[in-house]
Amino acid sequence: MRPAHILTILDREFASARHHTPVMLWGPPGVGKSQMVAHIAALHSVPLIDIRLSQMEPTDLRGIPFRSGDLVEWSIPAMLPDAGRHGPAGILFLDEITSAPPSVSAAAYQLILDRRLGDYRVPEGWAIFAAGNRQGDRGVTYAMPAPLANRFTHYEVEAHLDDWVAWAHTAGMDERLIGFLRFRPDLLFSFNPAHNPVAFPSPRSWEYAHRALQKFRDTPDLMLDALQACVGQAAGVEFKTFIDNMTRLPDIEAILAGQAADVPEGIDLQYGVAAALVRRAVLARETLEANRVFGNILDYARRFPQREMGVMLVTDMHRSIGKPLFAVPEFEDWANTITDLMLYDLQWSPMR
Repeated sequence: MRPAHILTILDREFASARHHTPVMLWGPPGVGKSQMVAHIAALHSVPLIDIRLSQMEPTDLRGIPFRSGDLVEWSIPAMLPDAGRHGPAGILFLDEITSAPPSVSAAAYQLILDRRLGDYRVPEGWAIFAAGNRQGDRGVTYAMPAPLANRFTHYEVEAHLDDWVAWAHTAGMDERLIGFLRFRPDLLFSFNPAHNPVAFPSPRSWEYAHRALQKFRDTPDLMLDALQACVGQAAGVEFKTFIDNMTRLPDIEAILAGQAADVPEGIDLQYGVAAALVRRAVLARETLEANRVFGNILDYARRFPQREMGVMLVTDMHRSIGKPLFAVPEFEDWANTITDLMLYDLQWSPMR
């Protein structure tokens, strides 16, 4: 399932305190499971308690027994949600749950289903989410016992380029990286567990590549090695070649100013200029120049020889800046130029 849909599901589950069902996210390493849960916590400005079950013993979760008179009671671990200390609402995230030994996962049964452990109860406003790798992902995993699996609703997370691009523009990722993955979408996530690679392309490792671009911009002789260390040898070489080619981009500032600028012939450069223009639109959206910038980008989008490239540019703009794009006069002019293209797509889509 694409990340945008899973984010909607997590958001609904958090908001539905009375009808909340614990959610289990499955997926390969680096696809963004933990980041999506953190995003929901940040969206609602609530605390996130991240418990890595793979690093725990049963007593870490259940608590330590101690004598109280003639009885034995259990201490409540301080890491578990407490309305007084943590707040009335939040997210309890059981990460790496499939890497937890069976004795630990067994201790979590009651916590997940009944929202309690002995005398301890999870506060009503707290949602319970979990995540883990699949058994075929070459991680340290245990088969999830049926009693534990039956305590969750299950969703499998897939890498999705459009969702990643929308996030990347909002997060300020390097526009060259966005343009490259538009050019080579198959490299957003490329993981073959049979080869057991150390570094491979994934949404997480491309974020590392973004950091490498910032850290090694002044030492180009180290850039290739740094990129390969993030995303693997083959992807690193391709990305470095793409970056070197970006020096041939047209004048982006001239396009934003409405001046004549040619569309580059190379498809890789077209993806590069499209990503650069979307980034400028994001930067301009809170300024007085926003409508002028949007309008000039829309005018440029009409110049692409392949109209699909212009559609991609405008679609990415809309995902990043939203409804204000529709209010720009140039939007209607651009839309009229692709009406037949959209009708063609609608006519043929049921047959694909």
